[in-house]
Amino acid sequence: MKMPIIVGIIKRRFFINFRIDPDVLENILPEPFSPRIHNGYGIGGVCLIRLERMRPKNFPSFVGVSSENAGHRFAVEWKNDKGRHTGVFIPRRDTNSLFNHWAGGKIFPGVYQNASFLVNEEGNYYQFLMKSKDEKVNLSFSGQISTEFPKTSCFFSLEEVTNFMKEDSLGYSATNNENYYDGITLHTLNWNIKSFIVDKVVSSYFMDESIFPKGSVTFDHAFIMRNIEHEWLPADRLEVKLEQTCGCLT
Repeated sequence: MKMPIIVGIIKRRFFINFRIDPDVLENILPEPFSPRIHNGYGIGGVCLIRLERMRPKNFPSFVGVSSENAGHRFAVEWKNDKGRHTGVFIPRRDTNSLFNHWAGGKIFPGVYQNASFLVNEEGNYYQFLMKSKDEKVNLSFSGQISTEFPKTSCFFSLEEVTNFMKEDSLGYSATNNENYYDGITLHTLNWNIKSFIVDKVVSSYFMDESIFPKGSVTFDHAFIMRNIEHEWLPADRLEVKLEQTCGCLT
């Protein structure tokens, strides 16, 4: 079933980003993807997004639905007969929505696993916990919105992060079919991004030394977007060879 254009509100969107040894990331990514390098590092992380009033375009907002979702993702580039492309590869998606879980791979791009989400918000301070039902991934963090950007980041400013991120609007997700990846494009109608200073973060995936050898991955920065009007647009599937399918986070 072809995905319609979906509209709604991004009520809250966290990015918890890590910088990664490019050689390690190259070995994790499936073909045709390669790491998109920034200041000598590959970039990966988890996008945690609360969606509200989600519905097909031209439907009234009162029919829209809400959900909490997580996507493990990597900034990538790839080439084909149309040239060089940039975007993100998403090996795993999780959701608390039974509908999203059912519709993933049928109506929505990518397969969605079931997960629980616990969010505690006190002014500009947040505590966040996500656990997948299959116990393969979990993420927890706490911190607060800030006007400062961490000096330890491989990005020099939030503006630099924004410019890098704007090349990530096209995403490809792993599917249950070995022959292709599902594509989707995010079009934001407004932009509201703030730095988020983390005082604690634990990621079962990015801290797994069997995947990322010690010293090959480091937490880099986080930011938050809120109250973003947006559209999800269908993109062409990306055909792959059988020997090129993803072996990470399956």
